[in-house]
Amino acid sequence: MRIQTKIMGELDVDERQIIDFPDGLIGFRKFTSYALLDAPQKPYFFLQSMELAELGFILLDPFLFRPDYSIDVADEAMVALGVAGPEDALVLALVTVPPDGGVVTANLMGPVIIGRKARRGAQVILGDPRWKTKHDVMAELAASRK
Repeated sequence: MRIQTKIMGELDVDERQIIDFPDGLIGFRKFTSYALLDAPQKPYFFLQSMELAELGFILLDPFLFRPDYSIDVADEAMVALGVAGPEDALVLALVTVPPDGGVVTANLMGPVIIGRKARRGAQVILGDPRWKTKHDVMAELAASRK
């Protein structure tokens, strides 16, 4: 299937890349179908709306820069995503890249969780006070390598 994206132009998308978000994402509830794509710049991913070409999000594996990252999500929520165990879940953080070249931040308080087999996703809000909406990716990556 071919889709139009704002950032990467027109792309071929395999149906296995399409993720259903029954409740949408926070602030974008009416958009429920997305393609999970490798971004041109590794290790980022791009979550592209299948319904609106102008709507896309940059994502990053939070464990790359915060090895101590952990999530506590209700079992019912994980079952709804088709997640039977940790290996079935893909956990990603939404990333903000300021246009002025400022600090790249990741939202660890509101991760995106995707059930790999069911291809269903949700954005959840974590109650752990360690996780904020703006973590400096580069600073925390440097700190994790010390």
